[in-house]
Amino acid sequence: MSVDLDALGRADDWSPVRAVVAGFGVSGFAAADSLVHMGAQVTVLDESEAGDRPEHATLLGVLGADVRLGAGTTATLPDDVDVLVTSPGWAPSSPLLAQARARGVPIWGEVELAWRLRDPERPAPWLAVTGTNGKTSTVQMLASILRAAGLRTVACGNIGLPIVQAVMDPEPYDVLAVELSSFQLHYTSSMSAESAAVLNVADDHLDWYPDLAAYVADKGRVYEQVQRACVYNVADPVTEQLVRDADVVEGARAIGFTLGTPQPGMVGLVDDVLADRAFVADRATSAAELGTLADLTDPTDGTPPAPHVVANALAAAALARAHGVAPAAVRDGLRAWRPDAHRIAVVAQRDGVTWVDDSKATNPHAAASSLAAYPSVVWVAGGLAKGADFDDLVRTRADRLRAVILLGRDRAVIAAALERHAPDVPVIEVGDGEDDPMDRAVEAAAGIAGDGDTVLLAPGCASFDQFTDYAARGDAFAAAVRRRTG
Repeated sequence: MSVDLDALGRADDWSPVRAVVAGFGVSGFAAADSLVHMGAQVTVLDESEAGDRPEHATLLGVLGADVRLGAGTTATLPDDVDVLVTSPGWAPSSPLLAQARARGVPIWGEVELAWRLRDPERPAPWLAVTGTNGKTSTVQMLASILRAAGLRTVACGNIGLPIVQAVMDPEPYDVLAVELSSFQLHYTSSMSAESAAVLNVADDHLDWYPDLAAYVADKGRVYEQVQRACVYNVADPVTEQLVRDADVVEGARAIGFTLGTPQPGMVGLVDDVLADRAFVADRATSAAELGTLADLTDPTDGTPPAPHVVANALAAAALARAHGVAPAAVRDGLRAWRPDAHRIAVVAQRDGVTWVDDSKATNPHAAASSLAAYPSVVWVAGGLAKGADFDDLVRTRADRLRAVILLGRDRAVIAAALERHAPDVPVIEVGDGEDDPMDRAVEAAAGIAGDGDTVLLAPGCASFDQFTDYAARGDAFAAAVRRRTG
């Protein structure tokens, strides 16, 4: 029996659908669970048996799914398949996906499935955010603003809560704040967000994409079929070009955000005021105040917001204003927002030295943003470079570097960039043979840093060569700093 997948929605009969779910992590389980709930015939394939996978396999097995875990399970696509739902980290070149393409089997991501499963009675609009850096903070700010406006919302997507889980919630949301990675967007085709933002685009994931152009193109997919506002970064011309190239719903507007004075149709800064000249009646001569820099200042230590934090706040404000949120709710939401751990978090201040954990800076663009916030830095960096280039980062931030401590598998890539563009900056490398590389890195930094310096963990790399994730890396740094400083 042939199945018209494009005709299927939340209210339809999915029992004829034979679906294979590739990957059984957080998003894979959510997708499989939702497909089982809809009555589809579900087969799950995953090479790993780690984490909650066996427990989830037992649960879905009871409900009728065929879950196959372990080595070799993803080598061959089953014979009778109507759709393959893939987890976002799976590259198009993986055997299972290659076989699906060769056989003409549609490939969806969990985000694509979620879009098709929206409640037809109350399809909560999506406010979508992507970009190389700042996605999570922006989406959290956006969710805080929406809550301040009295709306039932949740931050979902790449931020942790699978979007299909949010869509299938028995109590529908008023609006969703959606973080989307380039991997998720690669496998998304029918989404039509109410509004969307691309925060920035820089080299990243070049171990997954054939070239930068392919990565940029996937970022731009977030603007396709946008209904109200395409929010772009005035300082990043690539994001504006992606808006120009997008096929949007008639009437959708281009809204810029800038750290400078906003022109009509933008949000930006006027002195210390976050100003809206996009969603006011007389954009040519007036602006609405959305808050001040003081609203973004950390109340625990009075730390003023870094420039990229302000940019994220302006992007979140633009998306909220496009949805109709009042200026006062933007201000209240930004005041209530608090950054996650490992995002420019002050770990300790001792003897004039400030120790900062920004382990979430997992690519050069993010590390450059962190370095821009401090005038004199002992930089702790390194890990898995993911094919990225560090020349621009070092060239533009060399004047801030007091010294550099390098660790991790690809530390030589950063060392080479430092040799080319900052040969006078002292560099200490922590070798792979060290029993506790982060302790060694902190000890080395402590021996160099002096009054007025910031020791900044902003690795510019992924963490998986030495740590389970960026959070574990940040925790190791913080623990080492506390041992060293008392």
